[in-house]
Amino acid sequence: MYSFFDNRMSAGRACYCCGDEKNRPIFIGVQEIKNGQIQKFFSWNCICRLLYRIFICGLYIEKSIPDQIYVKAGEAIDYRFQVPVTMEIQEDSSPVAKSTNNANVRQSYIVTCRLFGIFPVKDIEVVLVDGDAVYAGGMPIGIYVKTSGVLVIGTSEVERPDGSEAAPAENILKAGDYILSVNGEKVAEKEDLQRLVQQNGAEKEILTINRNGESIEVGVTPVQNKNGTYMLGAWVRDDLAGIGTLTYYKEDGTFGALGHAVSDGDVGGRIQMREGYVYNAQIIGVKKGQKGNPGELSGMIRYQSADCLGTIEENTDIGIYGKLDGNIAALPRGDYYNICYKQDIKQGPATIICGFTGEKKEYAIEIESLDYSGREANKGILFRVTDEQLLDMTGGIVQGMSGSPILQDGKIIGAVTHVFVSDSSMGYGIFIENMVE
Repeated sequence: MYSFFDNRMSAGRACYCCGDEKNRPIFIGVQEIKNGQIQKFFSWNCICRLLYRIFICGLYIEKSIPDQIYVKAGEAIDYRFQVPVTMEIQEDSSPVAKSTNNANVRQSYIVTCRLFGIFPVKDIEVVLVDGDAVYAGGMPIGIYVKTSGVLVIGTSEVERPDGSEAAPAENILKAGDYILSVNGEKVAEKEDLQRLVQQNGAEKEILTINRNGESIEVGVTPVQNKNGTYMLGAWVRDDLAGIGTLTYYKEDGTFGALGHAVSDGDVGGRIQMREGYVYNAQIIGVKKGQKGNPGELSGMIRYQSADCLGTIEENTDIGIYGKLDGNIAALPRGDYYNICYKQDIKQGPATIICGFTGEKKEYAIEIESLDYSGREANKGILFRVTDEQLLDMTGGIVQGMSGSPILQDGKIIGAVTHVFVSDSSMGYGIFIENMVE
């Protein structure tokens, strides 16, 4: 899924002529250059190398120092950034801290980071929080969502009664469009769309669609197929189901899972959801991950009311959120963990909680690097699975394990979000503070 590379400069070997005359030519490979020219070449080379190193240093600092950190009020913090910086509160940040008359507004300060205590490199916001604790999940859940409108997967040709073919929706509807209404009548499910198309026959229909968050109208004239049915020539979907992992839940029943959005595998992108539910899921098989071929958990979801755990209220880029208001007793009671904020996470040993065997268990991983830049919110933690038992069962991380809690030093620090296609033992995780915020 992800690959990394580095660019290396190479040069031919230099062969120098003997002699001491000032203007004697010097040969580098097959090119003849005077002494003065070679000095200029090396000067520009040094400048370019210096600028390159400064650029790389800037990127490293950006990755190593976050834009914002959370600090528990009254708690001493040992900042574990990967660069030697000191932090000092800006004098003009006091108004930021005092403008918090609303109890729901958190106090914050603007802090300047100085490299080696001298050079200012970045300003960050330090937010004071009360601290939070959650029950760790780790058990697999069934996820079922209904789309907001009818999702277009693609377009196709329609065979007419005379044997000819037509594609009425081609270049009009696009994969990823959501059909919201036909001639002003609301469309919620595929059956609604089919009924309205038949009802209007061969008349041109005005479809209201949602395309990339914008509501627009398009006209499509249905075509009658060889069976006498009027068709738009579009493949559509109105629901989606799959297996994921519950990350955490709170005393009030609110929960977070996955660490990334529910998306459609055919069109990509986050599903625009009308309603959604989480269910008990039984894992019946594991496809082991291999190089170039990620594995997956195979499960069975029972859609009876007795197996419904709760509702999904939000489908976001950093996870799904909702309320456990169903058969919560069926969930194994998780341990209660304090949240560890990103500046306190260390490279080194950690564990993930997985319950795909029917029993929640911790498996060893090694955190290899941390990305504080926030460019990709659900890829802040890079880790490798080191647990031999988990590697033997799954090859590392497989699809369906997204949302598995990550623990370190007795605190919850994040959740599993991605696996490397090239190496299933490698994966990404999201900082837990991003999910719980």
